Amino acid sequence: MTSRQLFTIVTMFVIGVFGYAALAPGPASRPARFATEPNGSATPTAPPPAYDVRPLVQPQGRYLGVALDGAPQDLSRVDRFADLVGRKPNIITIYESFDDEFAAAEVRRVHRYGALPIVRWEPFKAKLKDIAAGRHDPYLVEFAVAVRRLNLPVALTIAHEMNGHWYPWGAHDNTAEDFVAAWRHIHAVFGRAEATNVIWTWTPNVVDPVPSVRLAPLFPGDTYVDWVGIDGYFTRRGEQTFDDLFGPTIKQVRRFTQRPLLIVETGAEAGTLRARAVDELFTAMRRRPDLLGFVYFNQKGSGDWVIDSDTPALAAYRDGAAADARIGFRVG
Repeated sequence: MTSRQLFTIVTMFVIGVFGYAALAPGPASRPARFATEPNGSATPTAPPPAYDVRPLVQPQGRYLGVALDGAPQDLSRVDRFADLVGRKPNIITIYESFDDEFAAAEVRRVHRYGALPIVRWEPFKAKLKDIAAGRHDPYLVEFAVAVRRLNLPVALTIAHEMNGHWYPWGAHDNTAEDFVAAWRHIHAVFGRAEATNVIWTWTPNVVDPVPSVRLAPLFPGDTYVDWVGIDGYFTRRGEQTFDDLFGPTIKQVRRFTQRPLLIVETGAEAGTLRARAVDELFTAMRRRPDLLGFVYFNQKGSGDWVIDSDTPALAAYRDGAAADARIGFRVG
């Protein structure tokens, strides 16, 4: 090894160490703000308090959300959806891979629209055990600091549908202990970064496709969770009422937590089922005080859930939104 090579290696090591230290959460890492004294000198001031998400965790109103391809990058798509259903959504979904930078611009755009961004953070490449062991901490710290720096409300799901077997972070390749440890570790990193502007949204899939996977061992605990999210879709071959689709999952959940519920992802296949499913969602929201709302996945995925040209379903959506003045409040 030449002296030049040795110098390069040592330099990169030093940069890596001090770069991490600069991002590490704690009093020394927070960027100082300065106020000018009457004599012209500058003195450091504390950063502004974190956005208080408590009124959004237990809101007076109800959430009506949407997940759209190309949004929130293009909010005209959200406006078009709002025109179709007669109500502006106040939750908009953002999908992020675990190795992405925090989508600050998209979150800011959603907030200006008057909605709450719900970020679905997907660890396609990172193993839950490695996350729990701190092997991704430089990335986690950078992400958490960015969330705190933006200081806007964010609902965050991590490794959603963890009780299923269709994602690499699912129950087929990971234990419940792996998932809980990873969740709690991420929560701790955000806590040290003082990123309390996050609504922690634990989100399993409805239990019917995976009846052997119990939810209780996967729950990180009320200290680490603000909302229980649920993903579930109405299909022609599956459950076609709200109680049949979501009831067994809610029954399990209520054995270990009373946290509020949010349907984080749902949709219905085309046909007479779709209008009936939309009506079921709105009826459940009116009848269940613990159900804060739902997010409609208006895209093609495992099925064609797009509602845009379905006249009966759109009518059911408009009627449901108009029937309750609490639905669709503006997030400020």
